[in-house]
Amino acid sequence: MKTRRITTAQALVAFLEKQYVERDGIEQQFFAGVWGIFGHGIIAGVGQALHQHPDLRYYLCRNEQAMVHTATAFAKMNNRLRAFACTSSIGPGATNMITGAATATINRLPVLLLPGDIFARRNVAPVLQQLESERSQDVSVNDCFKPVSRYWDRINRPDQLPFSLMEAMRVLTSPAQTGAVTLALPQDVQAEAWDFPEELFEKRVWHVARQPAERAMLKRAARMILSAKKPMIIAGGGVIYSEAADALARFASQTGIPVGETQAGKGSLSFDHPQNLEAIGVTGTPGANIIAREADLVIAIGTRLSDFTTASKTAFQNPDVRFINININELDAHKHAGLPLVADARTAIEELIAALTGHRVDNDYSSRIAALKQQWETEVERLFNLHHGPPISQGEVIGVVNNFSRPEDVVVCAAGSLPGDLHKLWRTRNPKGYHLEYGYSCMGYEIAGGLGVKMADPSREVYVMVGDGSYLMMSQEVVTSIAEGVKLTIVIHDNHGFSSIGGLSQSVGSAGFGTDYKYRQADTGRLDGEYLPVDFAANVASLGAHTIRATTREELQSALEEARRQDRTTAIVIEVDKEARVPGYESWWDVPIAEVSEVEAVKQARAEYEKRVKDERHFLKG
Repeated sequence: MKTRRITTAQALVAFLEKQYVERDGIEQQFFAGVWGIFGHGIIAGVGQALHQHPDLRYYLCRNEQAMVHTATAFAKMNNRLRAFACTSSIGPGATNMITGAATATINRLPVLLLPGDIFARRNVAPVLQQLESERSQDVSVNDCFKPVSRYWDRINRPDQLPFSLMEAMRVLTSPAQTGAVTLALPQDVQAEAWDFPEELFEKRVWHVARQPAERAMLKRAARMILSAKKPMIIAGGGVIYSEAADALARFASQTGIPVGETQAGKGSLSFDHPQNLEAIGVTGTPGANIIAREADLVIAIGTRLSDFTTASKTAFQNPDVRFINININELDAHKHAGLPLVADARTAIEELIAALTGHRVDNDYSSRIAALKQQWETEVERLFNLHHGPPISQGEVIGVVNNFSRPEDVVVCAAGSLPGDLHKLWRTRNPKGYHLEYGYSCMGYEIAGGLGVKMADPSREVYVMVGDGSYLMMSQEVVTSIAEGVKLTIVIHDNHGFSSIGGLSQSVGSAGFGTDYKYRQADTGRLDGEYLPVDFAANVASLGAHTIRATTREELQSALEEARRQDRTTAIVIEVDKEARVPGYESWWDVPIAEVSEVEAVKQARAEYEKRVKDERHFLKG
């Protein structure tokens, strides 16, 4: 057997560069490069290997959490068929990546994490940044990655690397099991040489299969659909990852079954498709939520039926409602005691199209769907044209950007009040036109995520919509976008605080306590003085972005035109009125209210809560 005597880190880098994936006969390199910030515990190992192996491109980020967000967005935009690796120093560099790991795993998106670690040989312990434990010598801060990784390993000897790499790739390329994969790399082992088998460095192609539905289950699903009077489809992220948008459009058109989209699934149908009632759940449209409440059959495709994005414990109130769950992940396929079709979304939809030839919902149901859809289009136009302020309403800002953008352009967001408003209002015309990280709703994802989206497809204009709260948490990847020549258009909504949680605080009787960016009052000790004078335009300009201030609709339109002409990242800063909110429609979210309180508003909120919580259901009917 031929061998190559190289270090563990050199072997790792050489392996990553030779990994490919293939689906539907299309082959592509899996790893687009490695992100990192070199520091203690990584620079002499993985850093040295990357330096002498330039074919695997190295990208310098400004924050370790942000680089994982960039990698996650890149994988999402590539339908999980491409990925980045992210490396860091031991200690704080590593633990900075934990939030990013959780974001990737919860959203089921592949990213490879390579944190430096303590010495495997232990004789020099404790080293700089080492966590000591009275219980074990085999504990480091990298153990914190275990619950947020789909696969975790520590490479304590060079000869362990080949086996761990194969397992890592198995998980990363699995549609059902993917997420963050963490390989902790003790710093001495990185630099240690071993005779690695030459076969490890040969080109390897990982086939991503399209699993068909089990035949008996498919027949049962068809019978359930044929007998349903008020069926509906919930389209989740799995529709987009499996490239099933065209199949879903044909299925919905053929059967007339209406579709509601989750945050991850928005874009599964063009907004103007006749069967698309658009957003569902707490941030949903009235039509989708009314139909969900009455549905006797819910066909959940590629969604995990999470509480917020589908209101899944309260949305479905028909006493006879049943579920068909099409999902590549067995855990999700069995939720709500549904009929589990463990299958690739596109394959399963195409099989159902064939099985349901000639079937269509009745005319009364079709007419109701059309009426609800038209009512929503009227409401969107109203919200887009309020002519509120200044400050302008957030809904109007979304409308101006949406109308200005082209079908192939992408909006990126993650946290605050913007995701709910975007879910309802953004008119998506392309399966990749709407990029929301809402599995974890991680503040700070937006700019880093926009960077990953643009790197995945440079031909698209990317509009990062970010509130002032998320911007202040993580804005430094503006610098990275400038360094890499990756142009973003960042629309910063200045609403002087945390708009989303402020509104929630008001709804639970707490009057927005602790959610505004204000001075502390010397006489009362409370944070309810004047607003802080944060100059977001000056701040983002200092990071290298071309910056424009806007106040009105007309100024925003002009700013967008100027931004399109720029060849570098451009930020538009606009003040919005956080009290001019887009309403909620026909849905409710369980946020427990204090059972006893001296505050009258809390008492009233609790009384309403006790009424609404009775709508929560257990779905046990198979």
